Amino acid sequence: MGASENPDRPGQTPWWADSVFYQVYPRSFADSNGDGVGGLDGVTAHLDYLREIGVDAIWLNPVTVSPMADHGYDVANPRDIDPLFGDLAALDRLVAAAHQRGLKLTMDLVPNHTSSAHPWFVEALAAKPGSLARDRYFFRDGRGPGGQLPPNNWVSVFGGPAWTRVTEPDGPGQWYLHLFDVSQPDLNWDNPEVFADFERTLRFWLDRGVDGFRIDVSHGMAKSAGLPDMPVTDVKLLAHQDDDPRFNRPGVHSIHRAIRRVMDDYPDAVSVGEVWVHDNDQFAEYLRPDELHLAFNFRLLQADFDAQEIRGAIDNSLAAVGLVGASATWALENHDVERAVTRYGGGTVGLDRARAMALVLLALPGAVFVYNGQELGLPNVELPDSALQDPVWERSGHTERGRDGCRVPLPWSGDAPAFGFSDNPDTWLPMPPDWAHLTVEGQRSDRSSTLSLYRQALEIRRSRNELAGSPIDWLDAPAGLLVFRRAGLVCVLNAGNSPADLPEGRLILSSTPVAEGLLPPNAAAWLV
Repeated sequence: MGASENPDRPGQTPWWADSVFYQVYPRSFADSNGDGVGGLDGVTAHLDYLREIGVDAIWLNPVTVSPMADHGYDVANPRDIDPLFGDLAALDRLVAAAHQRGLKLTMDLVPNHTSSAHPWFVEALAAKPGSLARDRYFFRDGRGPGGQLPPNNWVSVFGGPAWTRVTEPDGPGQWYLHLFDVSQPDLNWDNPEVFADFERTLRFWLDRGVDGFRIDVSHGMAKSAGLPDMPVTDVKLLAHQDDDPRFNRPGVHSIHRAIRRVMDDYPDAVSVGEVWVHDNDQFAEYLRPDELHLAFNFRLLQADFDAQEIRGAIDNSLAAVGLVGASATWALENHDVERAVTRYGGGTVGLDRARAMALVLLALPGAVFVYNGQELGLPNVELPDSALQDPVWERSGHTERGRDGCRVPLPWSGDAPAFGFSDNPDTWLPMPPDWAHLTVEGQRSDRSSTLSLYRQALEIRRSRNELAGSPIDWLDAPAGLLVFRRAGLVCVLNAGNSPADLPEGRLILSSTPVAEGLLPPNAAAWLV
């Protein structure tokens, strides 16, 4: 069965197979109540903008009840909306308004851990070692005299140890595992209560009309039996290898099969996994017909602006999904990584390269994710130390600045902060005063703007029905160039240092102006 075939409806292509998803980071999208933080009603108010861009679906970052230690990825109640963003009625309004406009809406779910404020963890802290309440998490006795050392040498993805000791009313305290922040204790998925509760969460949102989920840390959940030491603890923050005992353990696949059995009761719903796994065979396992529908392969996002490296990332991603006949999933940005404009060099060069890569991205087969503000060409923001909120900043001992720089609110209009994002200039993260040229309002009427480029590219992608499900064919190209054909559409990327001749064909779109058939460096074009 290929990616273009719907197992529930033979002969039909699932809607998600080649859709363009728009990732909404809610607190940074649009504020509707003047508190300086975006909310659900702000998203609803701007759905026509998303239709105008031409996307098919929305991925909504976490909006469930949370103390917000990790901006919603520390969930205290997975079946209610946090008041910061609104309430269940606001979510229902958003779902209805999105569907009215033909947009699908998917939500973020966090199965690997809960907040330390979750009732289960509060109960576990009050319970005794060996209790049923503690078995929902990983509580262990410490090592060494008096149990004063952590149970193993695992480190947190955010920096520092992955274990925190609790105070017991009598005797030495146990330790609990948190692969992320101390306020995010890991769940024990060997306990049947954990999946039973997660199933309730899945059905709660699907029954409300939500069209699916992006599943956070989809390669997590299962832990190595006995929790063996890591062979190497000097690992980069927010990163890990495939043989890391903290992640990508074989037991994770039975969890995904159980999740898929629930999803299959809702034939149009989609599950999208955050899968940080490098080996193609292991990555493909997550996309077997009874597991996830889609999974992020981050190689293109991690590739430098180099033709050979970009081609390698594309080939790798297509080969991985090809092992199981699944659809590819592409992204250049998200809420966890540096903005593409900055990553590709910053300034004019970085923007030119980000625009060029937008045309590469949108010419690829499969599902595409665009992060809010990417379509405006927003750069990363160098924030003052006092503004930083990401737990990575504190847990790294102020050596890693974290991810706040890519999460600054969107500029909608005007010439001064908060640029129409809010009536309150004191936004949750400060907005640069020089962003007036990047606003939606300013770019809408400018045919050469980054917003216009995305709109034109998405219109072409949507109007050319022959692109759906079609593969890519690489064409011969000199060093520094990348050229591929997809169902009559030819995409050319010039990652070299000098102008290059365009191949034969009619130019229909380019990321920068093209004169005399020469594509400038740091540019891309589409021809038919």
